[in-house]
Amino acid sequence: MAEIPPNLTWERAAPPDATGPGPWIEIAFGEGDDGDGNAPVYIRETSAPDNVVTTNRRKWDAFVLGVQAGEFDHFVEGINENPTPM
Repeated sequence: MAEIPPNLTWERAAPPDATGPGPWIEIAFGEGDDGDGNAPVYIRETSAPDNVVTTNRRKWDAFVLGVQAGEFDHFVEGINENPTPM
């Protein structure tokens, strides 16, 4: 397992009006980039901060673009209490 740098700045992925302890997902971007998007990206959940998943910036950017494009919407179908009509 790769060593997690102790000086990361974690950004919480929560709605601006969110209150309470979560659990929330947090993201931290590591230093360094060789021009190929290989700078490390660290992901953790606030309820288990010692359990950190690592990827790289190129893969993270592809994931974010996929979310924005709706590629993962099928994973959340039916979880809304009051779904909007189509």
